[in-house]
Amino acid sequence: MLYLKLFCEFFKTGLFAVGGGMATLPFLSAIGDTTKWFSPMQLANMVAVSESTPGPLGINMATYVGYTISHAAGAVIATLSEVMPSIIIISIVAAVLQKFKDNQYIKDGFYGLRAASTGLIGAACFSVAKVALLKINVHVNIRTVLSFMKMINWKALLFACILLIITNWIPKIKQWHPIVFIAISALVGMIWKF
Repeated sequence: MLYLKLFCEFFKTGLFAVGGGMATLPFLSAIGDTTKWFSPMQLANMVAVSESTPGPLGINMATYVGYTISHAAGAVIATLSEVMPSIIIISIVAAVLQKFKDNQYIKDGFYGLRAASTGLIGAACFSVAKVALLKINVHVNIRTVLSFMKMINWKALLFACILLIITNWIPKIKQWHPIVFIAISALVGMIWKF
């Protein structure tokens, strides 16, 4: 029964998460809420680990969650069920795309999907930023907290701003490989204790 639930949850995620790995985050958050397989903080940690490992984020997350739930068998089931909808859909689309590639409805549909994936990614980024930059759990109602300033993780916010500035406006640093920033961020996190 656990394997069937794992399959269904990740098949659904793979089927509806349009827009890449970050678009899977709202689905993963919902999975965590309904199944209690992981907490919002664990989800944020999974994102950090998945972003720093090779491979697509959604697949890495599915493998990670599947493994934590049911070891190797869970990892295989979650990973395969995550990619299966894409394989099925791409096979169907490839067969008929040539016939409909100039259809205006198809073009408009894909344009609408861009907006949907942008919204999903924005929601996912907000959820991760809330956990990473604020000292609150994702499920805490912000209105119930008395002092907003105490909730902000100022060290993490300052470090995020510094990284934003140096990676966008300092040409020499802008050319560094992302692995360098991951290593520096891990080192700063260990020293500065976010």
